[in-house]
Amino acid sequence: MRDKRKAPKADLESKKTIFIEIGMVLALAAVLFAFEWKSYEKTELNLAAMVADDTPEEMVEITQHEKPPPPPKPPQQTTIIEIVEDDVEIDDDIEIDVEADQETEVEEYIPIEEEDEEEETQIFTVVESMPGFPGGEAARIRYLNENIKYPQMARESGIQGRVFVTFVVERNGAVTDVRVLRGIGGGCDEEAVRVIKNMPKWNAGKQRGKPVRVQFNMPILFKLN
Repeated sequence: MRDKRKAPKADLESKKTIFIEIGMVLALAAVLFAFEWKSYEKTELNLAAMVADDTPEEMVEITQHEKPPPPPKPPQQTTIIEIVEDDVEIDDDIEIDVEADQETEVEEYIPIEEEDEEEETQIFTVVESMPGFPGGEAARIRYLNENIKYPQMARESGIQGRVFVTFVVERNGAVTDVRVLRGIGGGCDEEAVRVIKNMPKWNAGKQRGKPVRVQFNMPILFKLN
């Protein structure tokens, strides 16, 4: 039953439908407004990046390569001219005949032959004319047989054989630089050297007609009878 005490104006029940429709319209409007709303990102301003860079720039020193100084000039050579008086005697080995003519006889110039020092000191082993014992090969063998003394030690030990000796025949025929090439011992080597050193002068060897130094090898036989 409807309350009779309420006034007809205060009865809201009849307006309930209208309020519901108004509410739905407002809700729909709010939703549409929410979709249309644009959000903007907040941009932060970085003040530190806008500060001017006061760092001083690195200065590169530019160096200039200096050229080395030119070498000093050599001192100038000066020629000193010595002035002598007319009465000073000057040695002069050259004689000039101012009166010479085509009929004047001129002595023939004969050059002085200088001996070749290398040829004097050089020792040859083979030359055009080999050195030889005075009197020939027979005289050499006779000299050895007459002058060699068989060493007592070699005789008692039964040592015999050939001793090879080398020596130099000088330009004047003298025998020098006597050495044993191969010995047999027992005193035979020393005896062979002694006998050759006591040899008379040989006929010197010659090369191109001039006497030269020649090395000569000689075997000496020691044999027991």
